[in-house]
Amino acid sequence: MRTGFALAMLMLSALASPHVVAAGIAQLQLVSEHPVDGMRGGNLSGLALCGADLWTVSDRDDDQIYRLDTRAPTWSAQALKIDLPPVPESGLPWGLRSRTKAASFIRGGDLDFEGISCDAAGNRYIVSEAHAAVLQVPATGAPEWLKIAPGMVREARASGMLLHFNALFEGLAVNPEGNQIWLAAERERRGLISIKRGQSVWDCDGRCVLLSEAGQEVQPAQFTDAKAVSNDFADLALFNGKLFTLERNAFQICRRDTVTAKVELCWSFADETLTPQRRYPQPYGLAEALLLDADGAWIGIDNNFGPRADGEKRPVVYRIAAPAGGWSAQP
Repeated sequence: MRTGFALAMLMLSALASPHVVAAGIAQLQLVSEHPVDGMRGGNLSGLALCGADLWTVSDRDDDQIYRLDTRAPTWSAQALKIDLPPVPESGLPWGLRSRTKAASFIRGGDLDFEGISCDAAGNRYIVSEAHAAVLQVPATGAPEWLKIAPGMVREARASGMLLHFNALFEGLAVNPEGNQIWLAAERERRGLISIKRGQSVWDCDGRCVLLSEAGQEVQPAQFTDAKAVSNDFADLALFNGKLFTLERNAFQICRRDTVTAKVELCWSFADETLTPQRRYPQPYGLAEALLLDADGAWIGIDNNFGPRADGEKRPVVYRIAAPAGGWSAQP
C-alpha cells in the first residue's frame, strides 16, 4: 500500500510533467486518426511503406492484401489479389495446425496474416501466424513462400515459444537489403527471432532466438478495469538500425537492439488512445500494426468489428508524433 507521502509525491510528479506516466515512460501525442474503408475482412493487422505506397493486411483475408489511399481523412483500402502457392511445412505440430484449420471455418483466414514489411526493392513480406511461414509478394512476379530452415521453429519451440494456439508469429520486420528478417512471437512466451537469407534457405546466423520471456504486466491505469495480463508483442518495425516492438497490452512502443533485443527506451500511447470516446469494450489491447518514420508512428487497430465508445466500427489508424528528441533519443 502506498504511503501518504509517496502518493503526494506521485501527484506532484504528474502535475509537473503531464506527459510522463508514473513509471517514467513518456506519453506520445496523437496527431490524427483515420478510419479505413474497404477492407473486406476488417481486422487490420499490419502496416508497411513500400516507396510511396502504404500497404496493410487483414488476418481474415488469404487471397488479397491492400494498398491504402491516404489522400482523405478517411482512408480507402484497395485490394490486390494474390495467387498463393501451397503453404510449406514449417514444423508446427499437427495439433496446432488442426486447431487453426478448424478456427478458419468459423472466422475466416486460414493463413492468418499478421504482419507486413517491405525491403528497398519494393518486395512485400507477410507473416502467416497459422503456419509460421513468410510469404514474399514481389514488386513484379508471382508470390512465393520463403524457404525457411526447420531449425528455426524447433529452436523457438525449445525456448518456450510457438506452443499455443493463436499465440504464434504476430509481426515481422525486414531490412532494406531484404536479406534479414526479424519475427515476433506473440505471447506465452513472447519473443524475437532473427533469420538471414542464405544461398538456398533462410536460416539462423548463430542462434535464432534473440529473446524469449514469460510473465505478466498490469495494463495501464487509463485502461478500464486494468488487470495483470500476459506481456506480448503485436508487431515489429525497423527504423534507423533499431527494432521497435509494439507491445499491445502495455500500450507502448519500445526501442530494442537488433542483435540482443535488449530494451533501450519505451514510449506510451495510452493517454491518447484510451480517451473515453476511443475505448473499446474488449478487455485487452487492440493495436496490431506499427510503422515508424522520422516524424512519428502509424499505429493500426484491429477492432474485430467491435465498435468504439463513439460508435466507430471500422479499423482505425492513429498518427502519433515522434517523441521529443526523436526515436533515437537517449534515456
